[in-house]
Amino acid sequence: MLKIGKLKLKSNLILAPMAGVSDLPFRLLNRRFGCELAFIEMINVRSLSYKMRKTKKMLSASPKDRPLGIQIIGCEEEFISRALDALDSYEYDVLDFNAACPVKKVARRGEGAALLKNPKKLNKLLKIIVKNSVKPVTVKIRTGWGKDSINAKDAALFSQDAGISALFIHGRNREQGYSGEVNYGVIKDVKKALDIPVIGSGDVFSPELAKKMLDETGCDGLLVARGALGNPWIFKEIKGFLKNEKIIKRPAQNEIADVILEHLDACIDFYGPIHGVKKFHKFFGWYTKGVQNVRALREKSFRVKTKDEMFEIIRAFRKLTNG
Repeated sequence: MLKIGKLKLKSNLILAPMAGVSDLPFRLLNRRFGCELAFIEMINVRSLSYKMRKTKKMLSASPKDRPLGIQIIGCEEEFISRALDALDSYEYDVLDFNAACPVKKVARRGEGAALLKNPKKLNKLLKIIVKNSVKPVTVKIRTGWGKDSINAKDAALFSQDAGISALFIHGRNREQGYSGEVNYGVIKDVKKALDIPVIGSGDVFSPELAKKMLDETGCDGLLVARGALGNPWIFKEIKGFLKNEKIIKRPAQNEIADVILEHLDACIDFYGPIHGVKKFHKFFGWYTKGVQNVRALREKSFRVKTKDEMFEIIRAFRKLTNG
């Protein structure tokens, strides 16, 4: 069991917020395969303050979409306070603050991983959030800004001092982005230093890598991000592997095709027939990654515009994978 504030979770596997990915259809599908807590994609506090239409769509949820986390990003006290006020009308369970995003345009604004260069400011912002939030507050950090400024332990202690309920840490520094090796040692040091739950992130692509993260860091849980792209089965696989159950590495191709179709229908229901198909293009690519002789179909899938055309692609994929 993993406890974040008053929220008690049966599973310590959490679906990460991913930009352009973690919408309602994606979250509900992953929940069906064993994900318990899922996060909406990162939302800027300015967008929340201005109550933009796109932001409201991103915050769409349903009764089945619980427990639910919302992740915000920003660095200005005024807009953070306004964003918290805007969230009062939404139902959710955990509020996460992003101090990990490595994107250059984000860092240039002093947001995301840029806050790792100023742990005292991070502490100040988190105190504002904790004081004004009725939900448990967490923070996501990285190991540091660069290889010569690995300060995750200090940032984590400043965060804990602010009153957060748990900490997420990606095992790479900002300069690495999503490349290079995950530094399990830094995550281990952070875990030893804190009294609150620490959830590890980075390269949780398989049950074996999930176990490696848990064994080498002693962390309390795992944040699954890119490992869930086109692979909602990963939650079930990790749980089974940790219980020493026999794991089928990849589902039967017919099952993959069925899930692709289910996901497409959900996207169309949520976004409409035109935008839903467009949004689904990248997901088809992820579902079919590594499948032999599928390249032509994948290239064609990015050009289709209608539901019927995508149905034909999925039908062809099913025949292709069945020989």
